[in-house]
Order: sequence, then structure tokens, then C-alpha cells
Amino acid sequence: MPQPSTEPNDDGASAFLAICGHTHLFPGARCRVQGLPGPAAFAAAPHPLDLYLRFSDGAATDAELRTEDPPGPSLTVPAYTTGAGTVIDARTWTVREFTATGEEEVELTIGTRGPAGTPPT
Repeated sequence: MPQPSTEPNDDGASAFLAICGHTHLFPGARCRVQGLPGPAAFAAAPHPLDLYLRFSDGAATDAELRTEDPPGPSLTVPAYTTGAGTVIDARTWTVREFTATGEEEVELTIGTRGPAGTPPT
């Protein structure tokens, strides 16, 4: 059985790796969460997760997927710096869609930007 794709976060705990296709998040951006057991089940009924976002320019940061209802699924991302040196403020984003792919991943589609986020705990 394959082991989950995880990365250490700031507090030493493991987080699921999420590969993002751009240098930052925006409405419509997608991130592929890797190593989830049962990706189809997760996509159908997501639950909270610690994530380690890796962006296309090599920048990375911890994030937290929350699924409280209301407000619904959201992704809280602390401030980070892109590979080019641009500081991106902390934000909370809605997650518009969860899609299980044929590659044992779940793709998150980012929705609207919420108020300034707080760093994951």
C-alpha cells in the first residue's frame, strides 16, 4: 500500500502535499492534493486537513483546509513570499469544487477570496 505524500509543517506534524499550478492563489486556481487515502470519498465528503502548498515557482507554505458549515469549505493560507520575492498576504479562500482525478489525487478549485486569513494552528 502506498504511503501518503506528506511534508513536515512548521510544528513538525505531517501535512498532505498540494501542488498548485501558479505562483499564487486566485479564483479558479487549482491545487492537487496528493496521497489522500480514498480520494473519491474525500472529494464527495471533504474533511479538515493540514496541507503543505507547493507553488509553481518553488515557494511553499503550510495551509489549512476547513470544512465547517457554514461557511463551507475554505482554505486558510498564511502570508508567504513567492520565488520572485513578492509578499502575498495571509488569506482565506473558499473552495469551489473538489474533484477526484484518475491519478489518486483530489483537485481543489479555489473560489472567492475571503477576509485576511490567520495562520493555521
